[in-house]
Amino acid sequence: MKSTVETLSPTRVRLSVEVPFEELAPYINEAYKSVGQQIRIPGFRPGKAPRQVIDQRVGRESVFAQAMDPAVQANLNKAVTENDVNALGRPELTEVKPIEQGKPFEFVVETDVTPAFELPDFASLKVTVEAGDVTEEDVDKDLESQRLRFSSLKTVERAAAEGDFVVIDLRATQNGEEVEGGSVTGMSHEVGSGNLLDGLDEALIGMAAGDEKTIQSTLAGEQEGETADVEVKVTQVKERELPELDDDFAEMASQFDTLAELRDSTRERLETQGATGKANEARQKTLEALIEAVDLPLPEKTVTDEIEHTRGHLQEQVVQLAGSFEEYLTAVGKTAEEFDTELRDDVESNLSQSIILGRIASERELEVSGELMTAEVVRQAQQRGVPQDQFQRFVDELRTNGGLQQIAASLRQQLALEEVVKEATVVDASGKELTEEDLFPGRKAAEAEAEAAEDEDKTEE
Repeated sequence: MKSTVETLSPTRVRLSVEVPFEELAPYINEAYKSVGQQIRIPGFRPGKAPRQVIDQRVGRESVFAQAMDPAVQANLNKAVTENDVNALGRPELTEVKPIEQGKPFEFVVETDVTPAFELPDFASLKVTVEAGDVTEEDVDKDLESQRLRFSSLKTVERAAAEGDFVVIDLRATQNGEEVEGGSVTGMSHEVGSGNLLDGLDEALIGMAAGDEKTIQSTLAGEQEGETADVEVKVTQVKERELPELDDDFAEMASQFDTLAELRDSTRERLETQGATGKANEARQKTLEALIEAVDLPLPEKTVTDEIEHTRGHLQEQVVQLAGSFEEYLTAVGKTAEEFDTELRDDVESNLSQSIILGRIASERELEVSGELMTAEVVRQAQQRGVPQDQFQRFVDELRTNGGLQQIAASLRQQLALEEVVKEATVVDASGKELTEEDLFPGRKAAEAEAEAAEDEDKTEE
């Protein structure tokens, strides 16, 4: 096989391939075998007819035509490898000559490629994370939310205030006629939550049990956007009762006997969450700074193909949920132009990330360990609620549909990003530089635990 590469642009090349006829033998043999199994020729069992008989029945050109696709794919892969072409997306076959007896088989493809680009000095990247340390105010706020979970409602004989719960009846009318589906009785609603009709919360403040009022509001559902008169009647007003924040509450709400222990545990949990959040923010901002620092032209065809694929997949999901794409856009509050702009931005960002981090992973020879791969597969299985007895089936499905390769590629990108984070300068809001322990919380402890376990195994041996 001979092949040549012509550069069309920084992101696209043309490959011209010539395959000697004798190298086509495996594909032609397979084509004759396949055609022989499909046709019925008197005097011959399926698949046993000689080639000359098949040629007479269906034509040699038809058999050769069936051999073309596998011949193109196999030799295209060879040409890509031999010419060190970093192909992106799906190559486009632009010219192909039919296979002829004894003559070289020639075809031409164009493909997007990874463009050449310079990586910045990672030490020059500087980012600031906004996540701060846990304060006593944060602990107080979390304890207050815990109190809310154990609160109860008590009926009161007074006017409703923000934060109270009311039981209400609603009746919507237009021009004196009741709106279909516009009436409800005995509905519980938190005053000030803003999750019902516009203007309702403002009207409820100051209303007591038995009070009635009519407001004008905008409807939802089938009459969305239309204005109607809404009769509001309050039948009950309830206030939230919170338990006292003391040792009894700590014993009721947790495994601790005292409020001091609960407070310490709450602080520790928030600090762990804060450390994780700070590390995740550092990774994301470092990635953004890295992409911003790289002058990377993106192949337009690959971007366009990915946009169409993503849009098509989303439209299929919307249709399966018995809706239209226009209804989906309305539900998310976006115009078609806004959706297209955001989709392009996402695709371009993801493609840039994949190219840049892939380059770093290759240059630093980063590989995903079996332990890391297994841990990620187990995590995804748990996240999707896969029963333990179906775990192997889950893995087999990932292997079949390419999911394992996608997981490995994603993990490899994560390893590459970690290399950048280690060398970049990351500071918090106060200007303090984050240490490796801040950037990778819990890693040292995990590594020490693994080393201890390994030493224990050696001692037992």
